[in-house]
Amino acid sequence: MDYYLISAAAGDRTPVGILVEEFVLYEDYTAAGIDSVEWSPRTGGWSGSPGRSRALRSNPALRALATAVSRETAARELARLGGGALPEEFELHTMFEHRQALPTAGPLNLGTARSARRYRILFAGELGSEGLAKASTALRLEPTDDPRVVGTAQASAGGHGFTWELRRIGAGIAWCVDVTVRLGTGPAIALGALLHHHRQAIREQGLIPVTIERFA
Repeated sequence: MDYYLISAAAGDRTPVGILVEEFVLYEDYTAAGIDSVEWSPRTGGWSGSPGRSRALRSNPALRALATAVSRETAARELARLGGGALPEEFELHTMFEHRQALPTAGPLNLGTARSARRYRILFAGELGSEGLAKASTALRLEPTDDPRVVGTAQASAGGHGFTWELRRIGAGIAWCVDVTVRLGTGPAIALGALLHHHRQAIREQGLIPVTIERFA
């Protein structure tokens, strides 16, 4: 699950609420939707929050109010705000309602080998120079001559080969991590783990994950 502190004003590090999200994935690790629940002192309890989740991804002003944190930090801040103990994740699951569905479509035929898949993890927000440097380190990126691409990397795990790149989409519109996997004969769990790691690595730099798409 992903945890966010919600502030009353941009730049104010004192939270006034807690947002918890979880990406719901299909078997091929593309995103089907986002479940969410929010605690606020106004209600003194937890309630579904698909509207907040949508706003974080579409409204820069509201996105500036959210700070990605660990579960431990969320628990500490919730207790400080008078919300008591943070429910266990299985309890939070029971609070999810009104799932925010994400658009889906079959993978496009881009001429890649049948054993290859191409994924895009899309993010909303802007990376500053510090965040960009930390993201490049976390993804182990090497510079590229392509001005559209921050860097690329490759690795193998679980009998599969992976390559990925971090790129900007438009000017201040969005960022994405594009991942190509050449599947071996082993289970695809390594693919899911890599996509999860990359999504969290960029989320920790202040960007909000929007979806996980598959292009081939």
